[in-house]
Amino acid sequence: MKFLYSHLPEFHVGGKKLVRRVFFTLLVLTSALAGSLAGLLIVYSTDLPQISELERYRPSTITEIYDKHGQVIGSFALQRRILASYEDFPQVLRDSIISTEDKSFEQHWGINFWRVLGATYRDIVSGSRAQGASTLTMQLSRNLFLSSERHFSRKVQEAMLAIQIERHFTKQQIFTMYCNQIFLGHGVYGFEAGAQFYFNKHAKDLTLEEAALLAGLPKAPSYYSPVASPEHALKRRNVVINNLLEDGKITAAEASRAKAAPVALNLQPLENSTAPYFVEEVRRYLEKKYGSDEVHESGMRVYTSLDLDLQKAANQAVLNGLAVYERRHGWQGHLTNIAASGASLEKYQHPDWDQPIAVGDYVHALVTSVNAQTATVKLGSYTCVLYPGDIGWTGHKYPLDILSTGDIIYVKVQAIESTHVVHAVLEQDSGAQGALLAIDNATGDIRAMVGGRDFEESKFNRATQAQRQVGSSFKPFVFSAAVERGAEPDDRILDAPTTFSSGGTPYTPHNFDYKFEGNITLRHALADSRNVPAVKLAERVGMPALIDYVRRFGISSPIPAYLPVALGAADLTLYEQTSAYSVFPNDGVRIEPRYIIKVTDYENHVLEENFPDAKDVTSARTARTMVSLLEDVVQRGTGVAAAKLKHPLAGKTGTTNDFTDAWFVGFSPSITCGVWVGFDEKRTLGSKETGAQAALPIWIDFMRVVVADPAVENEFFLPPMEDTNKTTIKKASLKFPAHANDAEAH
Repeated sequence: MKFLYSHLPEFHVGGKKLVRRVFFTLLVLTSALAGSLAGLLIVYSTDLPQISELERYRPSTITEIYDKHGQVIGSFALQRRILASYEDFPQVLRDSIISTEDKSFEQHWGINFWRVLGATYRDIVSGSRAQGASTLTMQLSRNLFLSSERHFSRKVQEAMLAIQIERHFTKQQIFTMYCNQIFLGHGVYGFEAGAQFYFNKHAKDLTLEEAALLAGLPKAPSYYSPVASPEHALKRRNVVINNLLEDGKITAAEASRAKAAPVALNLQPLENSTAPYFVEEVRRYLEKKYGSDEVHESGMRVYTSLDLDLQKAANQAVLNGLAVYERRHGWQGHLTNIAASGASLEKYQHPDWDQPIAVGDYVHALVTSVNAQTATVKLGSYTCVLYPGDIGWTGHKYPLDILSTGDIIYVKVQAIESTHVVHAVLEQDSGAQGALLAIDNATGDIRAMVGGRDFEESKFNRATQAQRQVGSSFKPFVFSAAVERGAEPDDRILDAPTTFSSGGTPYTPHNFDYKFEGNITLRHALADSRNVPAVKLAERVGMPALIDYVRRFGISSPIPAYLPVALGAADLTLYEQTSAYSVFPNDGVRIEPRYIIKVTDYENHVLEENFPDAKDVTSARTARTMVSLLEDVVQRGTGVAAAKLKHPLAGKTGTTNDFTDAWFVGFSPSITCGVWVGFDEKRTLGSKETGAQAALPIWIDFMRVVVADPAVENEFFLPPMEDTNKTTIKKASLKFPAHANDAEAH
């Protein structure tokens, strides 16, 4: 015992020395660490953005395009994002995000020190890129200001920015910024845009399983995409549901029910798909005026003239009309076969399949198998079996006679029979194109625009860009010029073989039926589209005067000063023709076509507002006379098929040589509509494919929807008004005494 006690003081002294040494060593290390950290902070903070930048920051948002009723018809964006407030995110979504991404979000001051320290240690030991451990605030700072590369230096900058953000903003503000900024795959940013894209609903309406699926996406949006990898998305969603259960946010029963639910998506249709040619016209205009960055990032609101209901009617009318045309000419075949090129049938995807499929749609499909009686085809997520009755119009008995595995065919969806099965019939796409343009007479507003059969296959807008010979649809301008100079509908003109001098060259026109009807009225000559009387009128008006007159209607394309122009030997656009025709029902006034009504910025400041731009073209008397003459075309002339609508309608057919172009341009009291049918290359549509045969049925189908609305349709103006004495003077200049016989013939 003495021995032990004798050594106790010596041991105590030694212990004090050891403690002092350890303390001194720790002090030195702490000082060194503090100095190093201070140095690191100085180094890594030199390039950090100021927090004031975040106070002014507004992320890139979607520019939305609206129709006349306020319905969204299109959008432009580099990042598909819809800004939402904190209250727009339901509690189930908030809980899902916090339980999965940052359980201590409400308690920490920007960083979770121990998690970051552990991740940093693993970085140093492994020498690899930074490991997770980011809080929501750190993720926000990275997404806003830093690169996506994972390095130790970036992790330090993340932490420093996160601390600044936490000092200047509330938790609700930080959470809202995070929810609006985070990437969720497929070009979608933010949970409001994600809810709309994946489920076609607002975030506030999400169910538990839907909220959990979205909350699982930030970790790896591509890998967990419910579109590309539904099995991965399901596993990740269930992890989020388990997190909620562990945190006491949901009950075991709720968790079981949610995990048992399948991944059920309701993908939002691409907004640009209903009126793609119109939306593209809007985009070109906006980018030219405001610049591409402003259009795709600033979140403009663009209010247009389009009527979405009429646009849908126009789309269907054009496609149905082309299908009828195709069937008239029988099965052509010439199908593309992807199997012949070695492509995989299982992996094949057609652009048509990017859109939801509905009854009445015309869709390209893939033939996956053919047997003696039927053919099985694939349309995106749907399958369809074609039976002999579904191909009967082709003249062949069985699908095996005309189809092979791997063929890309064209079908019309007749019914959706179940989740993955449709009934369709075989159609044909030979390359024939159609275009339609509808303009409001009173305002010049473009209500519908179809620029072709399939925007995905060809973005060339045949309503605004294609210049094609207009045929007899040009004649109303010739007759209008004559009426403006005093001609009357009941004046007579001789329909007989005549040779004219056009540009010093003899020109002998003939009528479509190669017959001549003798002395006829101008009303009958236009209704029956007689060629010789039209050329006689053009000669009397004079081609230079006629061209000057036509320019007043807004037609700017080159028009040669030759008499054949009276029969439509001039290349014009459907846009020009339709707009020009709107002068007649508008009492002689032309209103410049308008497709953009107003543009505002994201904060609703008006950037531009466009009002109808009206110009006098011809007298009200002339316009009303032409309405009367063109009504006769519909009532008893070449456009008589439209009379079945039993509504005030007027218009004119147009057919070119060799049946390369078919037109019908006409109007009701409210809407002027033009239709063109043809091929992109100038080749014949086929024998007897006149404007009345190929274009008029499309016009009728569309106008049937227009005239069904009594709110906008009424009657044409009263009969032609009496004009001033200038009428008599113009009559004399044209040598058209009332009801005189035309004795000219050569």
